[in-house]
Amino acid sequence: MILSQVREGDDHLKLNTLTLMLALAGTTVSGATIELVGKYALSGSATDKSGLTGSVTWPGNSMPADRLGGFGSGIAYTGFGNTYVAVNDRGPGDGQANNYPDRFHAIDIAVDITKPVDSSISFNLLETRLLIDTLNRNLVGQSNAFSTTNAADTLRFDPEAVRVTNSGNLIVSDEYGPFIYEFAPTGKMVRRIELPAKFQIALDKQSADPANELPPTNTTGRQPNRGMEGLAITPDGKYAFGIMQNSLIQDNSFDAGSTTRRGLHNRIVRIDLTTGETKEFVYELNRRQNGVNEIVAINQNEFLVIERDGDAGTAAAFKQIYKIDVSAATDVSNKATLPRSGTIAGVTKVSKSLFLDLLDPAFGLAGASFPEKIEGLAFGPTLSDGRLLLLVTSDNDFDIAKTSNIYAFAIEPTALRYTPQQTANPFQIVPEPGTYAMAGIALAALVALRRRG
Repeated sequence: MILSQVREGDDHLKLNTLTLMLALAGTTVSGATIELVGKYALSGSATDKSGLTGSVTWPGNSMPADRLGGFGSGIAYTGFGNTYVAVNDRGPGDGQANNYPDRFHAIDIAVDITKPVDSSISFNLLETRLLIDTLNRNLVGQSNAFSTTNAADTLRFDPEAVRVTNSGNLIVSDEYGPFIYEFAPTGKMVRRIELPAKFQIALDKQSADPANELPPTNTTGRQPNRGMEGLAITPDGKYAFGIMQNSLIQDNSFDAGSTTRRGLHNRIVRIDLTTGETKEFVYELNRRQNGVNEIVAINQNEFLVIERDGDAGTAAAFKQIYKIDVSAATDVSNKATLPRSGTIAGVTKVSKSLFLDLLDPAFGLAGASFPEKIEGLAFGPTLSDGRLLLLVTSDNDFDIAKTSNIYAFAIEPTALRYTPQQTANPFQIVPEPGTYAMAGIALAALVALRRRG
């Protein structure tokens, strides 16, 4: 939005210019305008602040251990200033990298809507911290770092989404388990939040090769590489909502003898973060080629969900964000299996309506450079003109030839019944000179984290 070319004090001209730009670069939902106000592309060669040296290797390849790629896998607003937290997924090589420690980042992302779309976003990496378990062991992306007898001894971890709790901790979904882990801001695990058994494959049927986690080896649980991709937290901080990328194996996901995904019924699990009690709801995909990659809370019952295909550039055909409502949805916790598609007797699915099509020509994003993996969603601070800010991020899979992308959308408040999260202890990253403690390659506490107030 180019308002800098309008003379200061000419409010009528400013208003007309704003109206024109909204018409050219936006779309509407229920009469309310959604406008693209920023886009940012970070080089695939960017480095993080982990302090790691050396290389991460996988068959036939290597990369610097401190590469920043993949951080668009999950992003969350901290509730403080312009500070967000973001998680890398499991690193390069689809789990074959033998020495990639998982990590998260604190990033300052500011959006100045008075500047043109291509220059309105400023990006400043504040901190990188490694994720470690309760015994100070690094969680790693390595697909064979699992225990067949004790889940607590499993170190393989594929972070796909992150949210900030009302106490200032982080909850992160793990696609491998799937699990939800809670971490202190230092990066140390506080607890593993268990999910219903139907979501997990048996410990003794895990494999470093995803093909060996499919039927007939496993007949229940998440599909390999299709676990808990999305995570939300309600404004009151009471519930976490995790959404699967695709249907569970037992939910009629495959034809006999085939590994082609067919199931359309994804499960959403609601977890009471205090009691651990759960409920489950059904989200139906538009088509079998799609998967779900993120969920973020609008209010206690409504959410935005990314549903997309697996194609990039001009081949990309489906990159959409839906608004869903779970308030009338049926709890399907007692259903061991679901039909592949269609109606489910006695069950009301979550309602869904298209909110934002990222390939809409109005935004000018579609084309040869559009990324495959749109994976992150976060509401941010209210923009200077009172509109809501929604950030959408991409995961570049640590490919040096691909950028990590951030898209910023301004949403008129009437488009959503948005309730911001009431974070009791929003945190601010404040470096404390002289504190650089490391244990092995584990970054247990690179800097102290001080809370405001």
